[in-house]
Amino acid sequence: MTSVLFVITAATGWTLRDGSVHPTGFWAEEVAEPHRVFSEAGWDITVATPGGVAPTLDELSLGVAGGRPKKRQEIRDYLDSIADVLDHPVALDSVAEADYDVVFYPGGHGPMEDLAFDPVSGELLKRRLASGRPLALLCHAPVAVLAATNEDGTNAFAGRTMTGLSNVEERLNPFAWKAKWLLEDAVKDAGIRYEKGIVPLRPHVVVDGSLYTGQNPASAEALADRILADVDGRAADAGVAR
Repeated sequence: MTSVLFVITAATGWTLRDGSVHPTGFWAEEVAEPHRVFSEAGWDITVATPGGVAPTLDELSLGVAGGRPKKRQEIRDYLDSIADVLDHPVALDSVAEADYDVVFYPGGHGPMEDLAFDPVSGELLKRRLASGRPLALLCHAPVAVLAATNEDGTNAFAGRTMTGLSNVEERLNPFAWKAKWLLEDAVKDAGIRYEKGIVPLRPHVVVDGSLYTGQNPASAEALADRILADVDGRAADAGVAR
């Protein structure tokens, strides 16, 4: 059975430039849609967070920013159906990424507060990238690679092509104008080749070898579908049952 490790932020707030803390957590669609896609495919899913802390849902993601009312209700219902899994994650420092066929980082503003600076996550990402096995990061989650630094201070992902929430998309949130820094700027500064779609808030997926990234919440299902197709395709080519 194919196994996937979900690494979810444990942050509950995002500290802004003026010192205020904006309530945050994970973005509903970014957890629910990939989890549903992988679960329906029969994959085994493990959820991990820094410290094993139950992740917090960003309620904004189930408000008007989360799309149509029917879609938001479907996502809420799905999250309710996996509440026990989300409420009891394993600690990130207790898992071995090599045990999983896929490592998947959903976003929300939470990673801007914790995963971007988490050394445990950073080392996991370095190992995963070096292994050449599937690694995926969605929307704000690509900031987690900022913690993946080499001994000489360079970023392990420098030179790779990735996407993530663009500056234009970020600034559609009024509070984001008070951000200390933005994802697009930060990954470019780390030497990563940043790519975005032509139209904001539309699905956009970038694949660079075994590194998969999605630009925004609308990319959640498309990113999961691409990973599913590639992993199952490779398994079929190898004659391995999944």
